[in-house]
Amino acid sequence: MMEPISYTNYSWSYQGIDGAVSSQELRQARVILQNELSELLSASLSPIEWYQTVNELHDRIARKAVELCIQGMVEEGFGQPPVPYAFIVFGSSGREEATLWSDQDNGMIISDTPHEGKEEYFAQLGQRMTDVLEELGYAKCEGKVMCSEPLWRKTLASWKQQLADWSSDLNWEPVRNLIIASDMRFVAGEQSLAEEWITSFYEQFRLIPELSDAVLRNTVKHKATLNVLGRVVTERFGEHAGGFDVKYGLYIPLVNSARYLALQHGIKESSTLKRMERLTSLEAVPFTLLDACQRAFLTALKFRRSTPVVIQGDLQHSSGFLDEKQMKQKQIHYELRDTLGLVRRVHRALQRQLRFAERRRP
Repeated sequence: MMEPISYTNYSWSYQGIDGAVSSQELRQARVILQNELSELLSASLSPIEWYQTVNELHDRIARKAVELCIQGMVEEGFGQPPVPYAFIVFGSSGREEATLWSDQDNGMIISDTPHEGKEEYFAQLGQRMTDVLEELGYAKCEGKVMCSEPLWRKTLASWKQQLADWSSDLNWEPVRNLIIASDMRFVAGEQSLAEEWITSFYEQFRLIPELSDAVLRNTVKHKATLNVLGRVVTERFGEHAGGFDVKYGLYIPLVNSARYLALQHGIKESSTLKRMERLTSLEAVPFTLLDACQRAFLTALKFRRSTPVVIQGDLQHSSGFLDEKQMKQKQIHYELRDTLGLVRRVHRALQRQLRFAERRRP
């Protein structure tokens, strides 16, 4: 039986974040704590504890950023938020798997309580939040999944309609948006709005059984990582030649697999490891498949935080690639090859499931 993961909260003082009175002070607090976390990387902190601590850091920074943005709006005469709202995150932050260099993936849910100027107020707040987070070192999302964008900042009623629209159109783009939405996690504001949003999200999967098959079609696509001889496929050209793409070659295929299985079985966790734990406790998926999935994912987390880092403006940045020098280390190469073998097993099982589902369709 797969042992449940124990989540130990490694704590130190967040006083610099909690006491910040400006975005400059908040950025400085982030730099200090990031440097401490980098030292812990080579100490006794396990990958799970490290990611948990990093994501607690990001959450606290985001909550303080919301507070500073609202304070700025009050000082400029916009006032306090006119109705309740929830600041939410997606992507690796939604899954509590963000690294120290992850970019923005966020949104906003606005209460349906009537108030004439509320949409303009939250449009202003959403823009300020993404700008302040950028100041704090969180790059703007290239895919524009941010609360400054109307698509990801809506009233609860509009969100429910959006989720229903995405769910009724099984083409690649709406299903992709639905997959992004599935990693949603509440960070600040009124939690009950996020809870109601989640209820509406999972209702779509109950109402439209074909939806999980559509998610599976998006899930089984990933870049080739092992050749026919079972050797690791490295980058052939460009700045990462000889390196390996940990994010899209190893980490994301496992995230996608666990997400699909969780959605198929109505599991509402957003963390990949917690999804796997729930699948195990429900005995919803063959143990050998889940065991392979979990072992591979723990290795993916380890490799993801081992990619070379450069410091720009006091903050860490990484390409997400193991470089050529690392790939020449036998231990790394062997461990990566074995892990990719597990990923291939998981994906073949899902591809068989998809073929079965498509044969079953009228």
